[in-house]
Amino acid sequence: MFIKRYFLLLAIALPLFAGVKHLSLNHAIKMLKKDNLELKISRFNEQMKQYEAKAAEGFHYGKLDLTVAGMRSNDAGNVFGFKLQSREATFNDFGFDQFLGQMGGLPGNAPELLATQPDNLNYPDTRNHFQTKISYMLPIYTGGKLTEYGHITDSLHRMSQLDTKKLLNEKIFQTKKAFYDISLVENYIYNLSKIIHNIERLKSIVKSMQKEGYAQNIDLLEVEARKAEAESMFNQAKLNKDLAYQFLSFLLNTEVSTIKKVNDMAPMPRVTAREVEANNLDIQKALLGLEITEMAVNVERSNFLPTVGGFAEYGSADDKLWNEFADKDAYTVGVQVKWNLFSGGTDDANLEKAKVNRLKVKDQVALAKSGIALQVKKLQTEILSQSADVKSYKKQLQFARKVYENYSARYKEGIVSISDVLIKQSKELEMLLKLLSVKNKRNTKIFELNSILNAGGNV
Repeated sequence: MFIKRYFLLLAIALPLFAGVKHLSLNHAIKMLKKDNLELKISRFNEQMKQYEAKAAEGFHYGKLDLTVAGMRSNDAGNVFGFKLQSREATFNDFGFDQFLGQMGGLPGNAPELLATQPDNLNYPDTRNHFQTKISYMLPIYTGGKLTEYGHITDSLHRMSQLDTKKLLNEKIFQTKKAFYDISLVENYIYNLSKIIHNIERLKSIVKSMQKEGYAQNIDLLEVEARKAEAESMFNQAKLNKDLAYQFLSFLLNTEVSTIKKVNDMAPMPRVTAREVEANNLDIQKALLGLEITEMAVNVERSNFLPTVGGFAEYGSADDKLWNEFADKDAYTVGVQVKWNLFSGGTDDANLEKAKVNRLKVKDQVALAKSGIALQVKKLQTEILSQSADVKSYKKQLQFARKVYENYSARYKEGIVSISDVLIKQSKELEMLLKLLSVKNKRNTKIFELNSILNAGGNV
């Protein structure tokens, strides 16, 4: 019974540890957008920038505070102030009891009466004081500074969105490259296995000829050495495939066991100068940066203008919390105007600095446009060159295979040596490696071009 339960639990748990199988590229990109950890972190940065923009907008609406304070003191100034705030001050608090007691001796004791120190004023009893106050402060005019700060924080939020899009393009580039690398290396493994199979057949031929006295032991050793070399390349290719799967699993934050193979030649994208300038994220970021420098100039210019703020305050105080609140309430309203008339030239210098920075960023935008256009042209040229190399190496590989087959047949007839056959077989391996390498380079350049064109998709 225990064994049955064990096998049942094992059967249920196995799918949990198995990786995703037969994963398509489109599904992988969907998983990437949803699960990639770097993209998640970038989106958190977006959210923080969005909240910063909301916080900047909130300054326009002022600030409302509720303050509840509780105090206890026997300090003469505090106690008298407490009574005034509570609207409970009396003449007795000024020591009028002592004053009236000495009124009968006037005018003879007038100097002593004036020199009397009232005990009720100087040595009051300890008193509690509770004050509840609502305060509201509102910026009425700031020379446009608050408005520009709001625009800047909103633009920084948009900048963070462009950063996320750029990161997404990079991750899509890496995902596509992993898919094409795996497909390419599987094709390479397949061709290597055929070569190893051919070497194995050659080995059988050498053994047969050795029995008949037409081949020597050194011929067999040469073939076995070549087979060992091909098997080593085969094992290395399998390790590279495993590494590509591990990287793909890291990108998708999910274990991937197998994928649906794609064509090992990525399609060339359509490119126009207008689309490059309109869609490239580096250019968009540079243009947004230029907008931010315009806003920064306006911020510095606002330092030459006055600021106007209003405030209102309402509250009540008593020696008991919220006692007779309406009877003892009070309010204050006011407006403040502040205008800096002289700052030693600091504001002028900061304004000129902001203007120079705007000119610098304007040139950076032009540089970004020309630099991206040059990079696109360079990639297109390299891709066309590598496409031509692919065609050339394919033909050379086909020729090398035919030559190897021809030399293998001639070896059976005793016309050529085993070394000649293996040299031709080595040429086939060389062409296969060159074809693999140039296909990989071409795919990488195409994915780079797609990334520049912002063809990865939306966040």
